[in-house]
Amino acid sequence: MTAVKLKIVRAAWLDEGGRRLDCNPYMSGALEARDTLKRLAARKDKLRDVTLGMFDSGRESRNWVDDPRFGVRYMGSSAITLADLSSLPLISNKQVARNPKLLIKEGWSLITRSGTIGRMAYVRREMAGLACSEDVLRVVPDPERIAPGYLYAFLSSRYGVPLVVSGTYGAIIQHIEPEHIADLPVPRFDAQTEAAIAEKVDAAARARSEAVELLQEARNRLHLRLGLSAPTPVSVLAKPDVTSVSSDTFRDRGDGYYYSARNAESRRAFDASGGNLALGEVAEVFIPGIFKRLYASDPLFGSPYITGGDVFELAPVSDKFLMKRVAAEYGLLLKKGMIVVQEAGQLGGLIGRSVMVGSYLDGFSCSNNMIRIVPEDDIDGGYLFTLLSSEHGVRLLSREAAGSSIPHTDEQRVKRLQVPWPSRKDREDIGAPAIRARELRDQACAWEQDARDMLEAKILGGE
Repeated sequence: MTAVKLKIVRAAWLDEGGRRLDCNPYMSGALEARDTLKRLAARKDKLRDVTLGMFDSGRESRNWVDDPRFGVRYMGSSAITLADLSSLPLISNKQVARNPKLLIKEGWSLITRSGTIGRMAYVRREMAGLACSEDVLRVVPDPERIAPGYLYAFLSSRYGVPLVVSGTYGAIIQHIEPEHIADLPVPRFDAQTEAAIAEKVDAAARARSEAVELLQEARNRLHLRLGLSAPTPVSVLAKPDVTSVSSDTFRDRGDGYYYSARNAESRRAFDASGGNLALGEVAEVFIPGIFKRLYASDPLFGSPYITGGDVFELAPVSDKFLMKRVAAEYGLLLKKGMIVVQEAGQLGGLIGRSVMVGSYLDGFSCSNNMIRIVPEDDIDGGYLFTLLSSEHGVRLLSREAAGSSIPHTDEQRVKRLQVPWPSRKDREDIGAPAIRARELRDQACAWEQDARDMLEAKILGGE
């Protein structure tokens, strides 16, 4: 049952809006944000006056490539909030050279300007130099006039977001252009306050970049300790992919992807490491059943509900609260230390990719389209996540999916998946950087929220 939203609309707002009676203009929170900023005694600068420019890359067809030597990773509008950018598609170097506006730089604020508009990201160190969609507006701060982190904190706050999206109602295809937000008022406070807010945002960005480096360190240790061969890039595998298998093997599965060269290579790599055990022997593995989505109107009686795609974002949020009894009955709650794996979707997409649940996601409820893997402890959790999130691990998890339109994974097949199981000491050494990366990502979420809380408190205080 969908909750009914009620709101009192001021007569003055109706006059300003030409007496229009559709709900959208009055439900976004933009009018309250505007009025709050009007009452604020602090100076307000126009967004155009504190930036070096706002632009998108321009619409053009994209030329994709398979080989990293000839391309740049490309973020679509839905990718700007992802925590892991390693599996992005590649756009041609030649196209980027012809249109340098495709590239983004550290410290910029990104705003989705089409479709689901108003989603934001702060460009971190590992994002700099990537290409980005024309459906993402680049806001380039002028560091001589405003700290980039402070500007992002305001734009992504509960006052900034409604103002950014406030002019987008009433259209089938929604877009925002630079001129729509050029006059957006940016509140200015004393230098010490702005610097403290900016430092929180920048600290969060640094933590997230360090987490990416630590995860790579964990994978390097995995390959070194287990003697795993590096996966052959898909771009250099023979095409078409033709594989021969024995009739005994073929009795188990009949789909070609299961026996593809990439998956066979990863199976051989795991087998060569020795000491394999079934995943179900070293961790609890389950996939929740299909359930009826019953939402609580009061958050006290529910847990924030997210989809499988949301899990891969830096800081998922939700305004839907699944009833606690439903979440508990079907095993939908996420718990710190758990590993969740996308079990359905298109091959080559998110299917088979995993996330280690930290303190930020602890207590969320999540779709049944995620495999839950519950290790014995953090040592095994860090190791298993490193193993399963490696390219070999993703391949072997995704090949267990079956189905024509939208492949799904069977719980029993995942439990039977044979994985390398080295000594306790090796598992600890391999997984330690991954555990630290999880902690840094949790800390980054807290720091970024602290920055917004500090800013919003100053605005609400009317200083």
